[in-house]
Amino acid sequence: MSRASLEKQPDDVAAMFDDVAARYDLTNDVLSLGQTRLWRRAVAQALDVAPGERVLDLGAGTGTSSLPFLAAGATVVPCDFSLGMLREGKKRHPELPLTAGDATRLPFADGVFDAVTISFALRNVHDTDEALREMRRVVRPGGRLVICEFSQPTYRPFRTVYTEYLMRALPPVARSVSSNPEAYVYLAETIREWPDQKALAGRLQSAGWRGVAWRNLTGGIVALHRGTKP
Repeated sequence: MSRASLEKQPDDVAAMFDDVAARYDLTNDVLSLGQTRLWRRAVAQALDVAPGERVLDLGAGTGTSSLPFLAAGATVVPCDFSLGMLREGKKRHPELPLTAGDATRLPFADGVFDAVTISFALRNVHDTDEALREMRRVVRPGGRLVICEFSQPTYRPFRTVYTEYLMRALPPVARSVSSNPEAYVYLAETIREWPDQKALAGRLQSAGWRGVAWRNLTGGIVALHRGTKP
């Protein structure tokens, strides 16, 4: 079983997600106490796709996150760099055009999407700023971005409890449901090291996104960041 380091070398991270692919969605539901479904619904509402639009769902894993966009009538392209995740997704959702790709070197032409989204995957990318620039490159002018990622709880006492849960409670729970519990130690570490809401908004602006804003979900455990390509 593999576990990536906080250096987030792409081959190491991809191999780690290959290991957890079969039970990844189930494990996330258990660890989040069922909140993942509510967070996905919030992403779909924020992106607000129209029928016929082209949507890139980056870091899509098994493709579960792409289903709301498909249901809305959009043409959705789920993209991930873990071949294990994509193989598992193809078994579950053969109707989806699952595509292998690295967020820092997307295999798409300029301006071909109306919108791009990434959920709980940006913090696993080796070069966050390059990924933000690549997402901007592949959407058309006026195209939208929605990022859903773990963030910093806004209520300080709760933030302390949350941090303790991540580092102490999460690994034992992961051992009971995941095929690679060590991967969830890494994931907890990436959450703890990830920039807060304001810092991530600044990185979006530096990457060329405009109209950047964010909305907290579940007390700031998760934040939705939005931006538009000028």
